[in-house]
Amino acid sequence: MDKLGREGGHMNKDELKGKAENLKGRLKEALGSLTGDKRKQAEGSVDRMRGAAREKLGEGEEKVEEMGESVSEAARDASSEREEDDDE
Repeated sequence: MDKLGREGGHMNKDELKGKAENLKGRLKEALGSLTGDKRKQAEGSVDRMRGAAREKLGEGEEKVEEMGESVSEAARDASSEREEDDDE
């Protein structure tokens, strides 16, 4: 189970791209820090924040999808129960 309570811990495309962009930003920040390149550091910070935002977007999309699946399942269950009651 992942940090959002999802089974299997799979990530969608936005989450993966966000993680990659976040990592790229961290590397740029470190490189800028090592070389004294303030511009590279700033670019890294922007990339890191953009990546974090994209990750959160992906996590939100997953949550919405899971909630939709739960609602659909609940509706199917309610429909099945109603059909069983009608048969009696």
